[in-house]
Amino acid sequence: MVDERYIRQIAVPQVGMEGQSRLQSARVLVVGSGGLGSPILYYLAAAGVGKVGVVDGDAVGLSNLNRQILYTNNDIGESKALVAARRLSALNPGIEVVPYVTRVMAENGPTLVSGYDVVVEASDNLATKDLMNTLCVQAGRPLVWGAVERFEGQMGVYMPGHTCRHCIFPVLPEPGTYPPPDIQGIVGATAGVIGTLQALEAIKIILGVGKLMVDKVLLWDGLSQSFDFIAVQPDPSCSICSSDVADKH
Repeated sequence: MVDERYIRQIAVPQVGMEGQSRLQSARVLVVGSGGLGSPILYYLAAAGVGKVGVVDGDAVGLSNLNRQILYTNNDIGESKALVAARRLSALNPGIEVVPYVTRVMAENGPTLVSGYDVVVEASDNLATKDLMNTLCVQAGRPLVWGAVERFEGQMGVYMPGHTCRHCIFPVLPEPGTYPPPDIQGIVGATAGVIGTLQALEAIKIILGVGKLMVDKVLLWDGLSQSFDFIAVQPDPSCSICSSDVADKH
């Protein structure tokens, strides 16, 4: 019997009953449940991804609410991961949502990543993005990463054997040399655009359909509504993925 919840999705030729079964068997870890994480989590839950992990050690603040659509005024001061889990379970009681009230660190990261099939990186800091790339390369897990500020966003996908994020951004800025998110600022819908695209890439990975955003970076400018793609190649000297790439070629 077809679950009416997914009937419009199952009608898509690239999904069908087989694809819906794949989604229901999939496990996706989302690191960060803020501006990017909110639409990512909503759409993964709505699509019927069977197990969704939510990693976030922060609490909801008033300044979050211009873009973090998982939360309301009533949630201020509460754990983002716990509130997100409640909201996603209310949206789709048929999936498992696992909250992790913590930050991903080198110590706990390998265990977190190993329990999931796909990782979606949605944090607001470059150090976490770099760490998640390292963890996913080491674990052989696909990674969908994104970043936003003001009216602009970028995203890409790492798959084993392809360009990793460290190949593209090999050096982290020195602390204090890059303005923090509260200084840079962001229009809420910017996070919605990139987060939704990240969710779609994760769904494509699970379904095994379409062309993934591998070996390229998407640059989106909301002021001009332009989408530009930059081709990138694995760095043979990359300290993170060089052996992984060599093994695949």
